[in-house]
Amino acid sequence: MGTPVDQLVDLLDLEQIELNIFRGRSPEESLQRTFGGQVAGQALVAAGRTVDGDRPVHSLHAYFLRPGVPGVPIVYQVDRIRDGRSFTTRRVLGIQQGRSIFALTADFHVPEPGGIEHQEAMPPVPAPEDLPSALDEVGNRLGELPPFISRRQPFDIRYVERLRWTQEELAGVEPRSGVWLRTNGSLPDDPLIHVCALTYASDMTLLDSVRAPVEPLWGQRNFDMASLDHAMWFHRPFRADDWLLYQQESPIAHGARGLARGQIFDRSGQLVVSVVQEGLFRPLRES
Repeated sequence: MGTPVDQLVDLLDLEQIELNIFRGRSPEESLQRTFGGQVAGQALVAAGRTVDGDRPVHSLHAYFLRPGVPGVPIVYQVDRIRDGRSFTTRRVLGIQQGRSIFALTADFHVPEPGGIEHQEAMPPVPAPEDLPSALDEVGNRLGELPPFISRRQPFDIRYVERLRWTQEELAGVEPRSGVWLRTNGSLPDDPLIHVCALTYASDMTLLDSVRAPVEPLWGQRNFDMASLDHAMWFHRPFRADDWLLYQQESPIAHGARGLARGQIFDRSGQLVVSVVQEGLFRPLRES
């Protein structure tokens, strides 16, 4: 079986079945829908496989059209929209059981010098070595791990603030969340693998910021949650097997939808990725 990181790399290693057509595995799970980060990561792999290696991805914009079915392979069809002198554009459609479930547009850019340089500073937070892993923290509290935890096992995730477990502890909490994360082992040196691994991980905790003021992030959930769309901008090279700080906040939640945005910094404080996502939040009906 290999380690969880080996399994993640294998999950992102698509089978090419035609020039612009790839097939990805979808793990068998007890949950009702395929993990969105998996679909986004696989779609980006499909796009990247059709682009020269000297053009790293600089952005992606994606829509989750239908829930994926766990255990059923997903076919990714790549449309080569543009091959310009500096930019390359790919559109990818994820198809499962004859229906489109995911659409992604990714842009790739030849690195070039620029005359403008600035970024927001990384906020002061505890070092990852001074924080417990989320798996340890949650396991010690709940006694057992939720079924979706298998998606997080390839990553060491550490919350920069203590987890809250009761409604009383949520009083006055802002719609923000932050984690340190890295893969639980080394990845191959291929930059596309690191970008796609982080794309996978970027969907795991971003919507925490929407829920933070109203319910504990772990344990019993009061909302049915689903990602609606996802956008990422890759500013600088990084390694997903080195520590990255993922700062997340929600500027608004209204009408059963919540918007979340995140900034990802490397250990030296460089802003390497920006993320925005909207999620659907529907109160669970009492049985």
